[in-house]
Amino acid sequence: MKTKFLITLLLTLGLLTACAEMNPHPMDMSQAVLNAETKADHEALAKHYDEEAEVMQLKVDEHKKLLEQYESKAYLYGRQAEDLKAHCERLVTSYENAVDANRKMAEMHRGMAR
Repeated sequence: MKTKFLITLLLTLGLLTACAEMNPHPMDMSQAVLNAETKADHEALAKHYDEEAEVMQLKVDEHKKLLEQYESKAYLYGRQAEDLKAHCERLVTSYENAVDANRKMAEMHRGMAR
């Protein structure tokens, strides 16, 4: 009985999480970029991209720690260890690319602000 309840609870939470709207940018970035005319506008965009780069860097660090765990204690994860490691490696690469892209955008907007 408890097992069925636990499985139902986990599936429900998983579905709710999957259906949740993910908005990576709290502001409408296309409008913010199109409407940016003043120095303050470009500085605000640069600040936003810097903040996003910091968030992505935290995710890089988090997944590198997970990867280290999967590599050092692969015996705990059995056959899934290789899949988990590969997944973390892909995420680290994706987040590192996002960090670079956000930093470049921030630098471009700082240049436009000058």
